[in-house]
Amino acid sequence: MSSLRFQALKDASGRKPVKFEEVDKKSALFGSNVFNDKAMKQYLTSDAYKGVKDAVQHGTKIDRKLADYIAMGMKEWAVSKGVTHYTHWFQPLTGATAEKHDAFFETSYDGSDPVEKFGGGQLVQQEPDASSFPNGGIRNTFEARGYTAWDPTSPAFIFGTTLCIPTVFISYTGEALDYKTPLLRALNAVDEAATDVCKYFDKNVKKVTATLGWEQEYFLVDSSLANSRPDLVMTGRTLLGHTSAKGQQLDDHYFGSIPSRALAYMRELEEECMLLGIPVKTRHNEVAPNQFELAPIFEETNLAVDHNSLLMDVMSKVGERHDFKVLFHEKPFKGVNGSGKHNNWSMATDTGVNLLSPGKTPMSNLQFLSFFINTIKAVQEYEELLRASIATASNDHRLGANEAPPAIISVFIGDQLSKVLAELEGVSKGKLSPEEKTDLKLNVVGKIPDVMLDNTDRNRTSPFAFTGNKFEFRAVGSSANCANAMTTLNSIVAKQLRDFKKEVDTLIEKKDLKKDEAIFNVLREYIKQTKNILFEGDGYSDAWEKEAKKRGLSNHKTTPAALKAKVSKKALDLFSDLNVMNHVEVEARYEIELEEYTKKIQIEGRVLGDIARNHVIPTAIRYQNTLIENVRGLKEIFGKDFEKIAKEQIFLIKEISQHIEGINSNVEAMTEARKKANALTDAQKMAEAYCDKVKPYFEIIREHCDKLELLVDDEIWTLTKYRELLFTR
Repeated sequence: MSSLRFQALKDASGRKPVKFEEVDKKSALFGSNVFNDKAMKQYLTSDAYKGVKDAVQHGTKIDRKLADYIAMGMKEWAVSKGVTHYTHWFQPLTGATAEKHDAFFETSYDGSDPVEKFGGGQLVQQEPDASSFPNGGIRNTFEARGYTAWDPTSPAFIFGTTLCIPTVFISYTGEALDYKTPLLRALNAVDEAATDVCKYFDKNVKKVTATLGWEQEYFLVDSSLANSRPDLVMTGRTLLGHTSAKGQQLDDHYFGSIPSRALAYMRELEEECMLLGIPVKTRHNEVAPNQFELAPIFEETNLAVDHNSLLMDVMSKVGERHDFKVLFHEKPFKGVNGSGKHNNWSMATDTGVNLLSPGKTPMSNLQFLSFFINTIKAVQEYEELLRASIATASNDHRLGANEAPPAIISVFIGDQLSKVLAELEGVSKGKLSPEEKTDLKLNVVGKIPDVMLDNTDRNRTSPFAFTGNKFEFRAVGSSANCANAMTTLNSIVAKQLRDFKKEVDTLIEKKDLKKDEAIFNVLREYIKQTKNILFEGDGYSDAWEKEAKKRGLSNHKTTPAALKAKVSKKALDLFSDLNVMNHVEVEARYEIELEEYTKKIQIEGRVLGDIARNHVIPTAIRYQNTLIENVRGLKEIFGKDFEKIAKEQIFLIKEISQHIEGINSNVEAMTEARKKANALTDAQKMAEAYCDKVKPYFEIIREHCDKLELLVDDEIWTLTKYRELLFTR
């Protein structure tokens, strides 16, 4: 096996950057393989085009006759670009995307007259097997029927020679079996609630769109080196491996010159993204060696989520062409930074206003404050649910270490905006005097744009930070589907905005307050109520853990503990009242996420046991035998004095035996703990058993293996080492 490691190193060291030449400028390529507005105008009838636009903008249903015309135009466009197949592209609760390809090809009943066919029926709906995807008990194995239904708000696109049609995925009985359906419902809820609040400030606002800009972090590892590590292949992370002497401590990789092979990969990736209409803009080295990031321009949230899911698939495929394994795991390497997917979220009106950006007038700034403070209030009320939305086995490794935010959800807004809120807290209760109104508008609300100019610092340990004209949800993991976090965030903000409007309207109607007075009064109370969630300091410190506990904030460090919030009465009522998810859909997701957690820890335990016993121990024994032969030779030469001369070798022999015993005994104990956990029938208890009883053995076994890595001759060590994985470029 050591020969495999050295062959992999030889292959990786001999790689040259894959030659790639851009065929055109990015603006010319952008969206070429997307059935976008330009393509629709060219290939659809005016009625069909209007039908799609009305569906996107107003939610109008498309009848079957119109769907036939749309399908005809879509097929004609796709075939003109060499497409041979189509698929309904959806996002089941596996965390990956799914697709089943069908050819644009049919024959008559007797096999004659083959034709290229794609009608409205195939466009609008298909029937994949619902029981074979995670469903949390919604479907039994014998109840296989499920449906994918076209989502016209996300445009179809061509990938390879396949027309991909973004769809939702629901069961025969109507429950959502995917990430997209609840997200669309949450976006509709926040649109309605935010539009109602906007009308306090601008009667012309008819629609509010939640926007998202994600930042995708990832590692690139040479494919030969990755394939030489069974743990990377099977789990996406290294379960053992001693820290490299040089890691990220010199900060020399961050924003440094991009390695040639990585740059060639990025260039081809960006061209693929341009063709697919994914507006990637930024690329750079991240903190850890061989870690990188790319980020797009903001988009409407549903489209941004689709684009991120598509991007991860494209990244892996392009990586293969460049002999790279792309690692999306949140913590593939111990001792260096993990990877996140920062979700930058805001809201924009159909009149072109970013609701989380102050304007030029006191009225526009009061609008900004309303949405800004209500978002903070939403996080205060649902911090546990927000934590649950980013809970996974892989993200547990990342939270609270190496620049990832902690498991405690808090909000960072900066010193200047904190001072603004402190001044607003002093607003008089009830009616305001003319002098107070003038002072507020001129000296507090009116000066917010100037304050924002100085509010450029960021707290990298904050999980939810205001960064100028958006909130950055930093705790989302790099392998996650953004829809999970975005469904929760948009839902809690929608609920809060509804409550806000009710409170303001009540003060206007029953207390005879002017609109501005009512808004100031409600915001003042919210500022008082949200002090516990605001934190400007070091999120990693022990002092913050103690302080957060005093404030009543949750600190769920593991997924089994965090997920309980998803099925609390508070969460069930939230999603049900907003028509985002019914109780069955929420509980199904809870079951699925618990099961996924358990299975991932179970797989990691099995892989670790296999590597420890079938790679590490045999290699250690082989080296130990070499030492034993050496000691025997020394005894033959030096007789009774050999123990003094062979002192170090004998010490190594004993130390190796101790570590071998430590590995064996703990693998046995881990296996027994796994058997006991597997005997449990309750999903929550099984996940807790894997978390509390099985997983703790991982670090013990790893420590023994990593000690042996330092003791055993490098020439016979079979597993590719950290220095090779992180620094081979």
